[in-house]
Amino acid sequence: MRSNLLRICFLFLLYAPLSWAASSNSADTHEFLLSNGLKLIVREDHRAPTVAHMVWYRAGSMDEVNGRTGVAHVLEHMMFKGTHKVKSGEFSRLVAAVGGRENAFTSRDYTAYFQQAEKSKLDEVIKLEADRMSNLNFDDAEFLKEIQVVIEERRLRTEDNPSSLLYESLMATAYMSSPYRHPVVGWMNDLQNMKAADARDWYRNWYAPNNATVVIAGDVDPKQILKAVEKHYGAVARQELPERKPQIEPPQKGIKQVQVKAPADSAQLAMAWKVPRLEPGKLDDPEPYALELLTAVLDGYDNARLNRTLVKQEKVVNDVGVTYDMISRGPELFLISASMAKGKTVAQAQASIRKALDELKQKGILESELKRIKVRILSDQIYKRDSIFGQAMEIGTTEMAGFSWKDIDYILEKMQTITPEQVQAVAQKYLVDIGLTIAILDPQARKSEASKESK
Repeated sequence: MRSNLLRICFLFLLYAPLSWAASSNSADTHEFLLSNGLKLIVREDHRAPTVAHMVWYRAGSMDEVNGRTGVAHVLEHMMFKGTHKVKSGEFSRLVAAVGGRENAFTSRDYTAYFQQAEKSKLDEVIKLEADRMSNLNFDDAEFLKEIQVVIEERRLRTEDNPSSLLYESLMATAYMSSPYRHPVVGWMNDLQNMKAADARDWYRNWYAPNNATVVIAGDVDPKQILKAVEKHYGAVARQELPERKPQIEPPQKGIKQVQVKAPADSAQLAMAWKVPRLEPGKLDDPEPYALELLTAVLDGYDNARLNRTLVKQEKVVNDVGVTYDMISRGPELFLISASMAKGKTVAQAQASIRKALDELKQKGILESELKRIKVRILSDQIYKRDSIFGQAMEIGTTEMAGFSWKDIDYILEKMQTITPEQVQAVAQKYLVDIGLTIAILDPQARKSEASKESK
């Protein structure tokens, strides 16, 4: 399952009232809006003298256009190539010099940059990050070197990875209109033809304070943080952002299927259904919560239904996983993926998955089963909030999807109200063939193996 539902505090929580109020961090969280449109969220956590500083730009691969896929990720790389004040490669060295660590990541929905440091060094990392929000300065030679790094990254992580190839083909087949059909890293041809001007245009279009949220968590004083952020980020001028087109995905009319031939040790199967996501302003919609819990019913722990049936009992697959993002900017899929056991076929695995789903649709789930899963979700949340970086991540991803950090506790409380009947209902309604896309990996012999066979 995408969420690692940890066992921490399991026995204690199992017999405790399922209430989240006691764990709320609302009193320790402060939100500010600067005059240039930058949102600042500060989470106080004084357990250790450390701090996590993150800046989130609401610009990811879903904001790209055909012919320029991958540019959001490429720009993430270029953000380390210098400003008018900081030379190329110096950013990471300067953060390390104050005992900190830093990195960045790009997704379909956003691009984020972070530093973790001792609290007395926070002003220095804020200054560095604010500088590259408006003063990025890289030359064409730096771009030409870095685009080759990204091309090689795509080659290693996608072209030479059968699971990645399968997922990429699945997404491109499942979606017709949504930009989610494009890989975050970009299509190879687009990367090979990308120019430095493409990255600069992306930077000028989206890297603005009124398209950014700064999240700072740790041993901090919110008033002092506000002064520092206003000093460094407040000097950056707001700008007009490009118009975002909705690109609504049209309804699917029946099963879609794609086959991928690639060197691999075993066949793989992916089955993905179109399902709803949680939308801002509709927090009481029970279906996304029920789908999230359905994910856990099928693959939330070692003895969950699919693992117990397909791996342990029938031994038809080596592993099976279920993923679903309840919170995102774009349309969502409920995805079941598996790799075949030796001597087993994709058809056998698909039949076993369908049988397990049909049983759930017909017989439902027990209240006791669902309660145990809810406890696991709460225990995972407690574990996550034990991490300063985890708290900043939770706030940032929630804000980027169009929600407020203030919604987090309500979402968790709402999850606890979902009934077994509601979980059964979403399985019956959405896990049907009309919205299903199937992707199959047909394993091919690797070059070394093929050459041996030809001799």
